[in-house]
Amino acid sequence: MAFAIIKTGGKQYIVEEGRYLEIEKVIGAEVGKAIEFDHVLLKDDGKSTDVGTPTTGGKVIGKVLEAGKDDKKVVIRYKQKSRYFKKRGHRQPYMKVMIEKI
Repeated sequence: MAFAIIKTGGKQYIVEEGRYLEIEKVIGAEVGKAIEFDHVLLKDDGKSTDVGTPTTGGKVIGKVLEAGKDDKKVVIRYKQKSRYFKKRGHRQPYMKVMIEKI
């Protein structure tokens, strides 16, 4: 079973072919189109392991299935006895990707 570790959006993900992955929004990627991840930190095909310093030079190709926003996260700042209250909401954009080829 082949797998790889990629870095995108400031996070690292373990990916396998045929698996679905929710990542941070990538600028320039469109729904239905292929996306290429260049920052491959580790690649394993079951026989040999290729560890990068810092990257292996390989590529992982996936297909963007959908793009949207997560559920709303509410952020509240409050200081008692001073009438200070701030309430803000935030919805983080994401992309759902299916890994096609390592």
